Amino acid sequence: MPDLGKYAAEVLLAYGVSLFILIGIVVLSWRQSQRTKRDLDAAEAQCNG
Repeated sequence: MPDLGKYAAEVLLAYGVSLFILIGIVVLSWRQSQRTKRDLDAAEAQCNG
């Protein structure tokens, strides 16, 4: 790990926050894709009778 000097806490906090946000975006995108897939499957089933 590189020496971050006196700003180590701030840099590591920024990395942590960024990682948290990215994980959140991935989870929300995955949940939305699952919901959309379920809705499309339901619409297809309704059209096919």
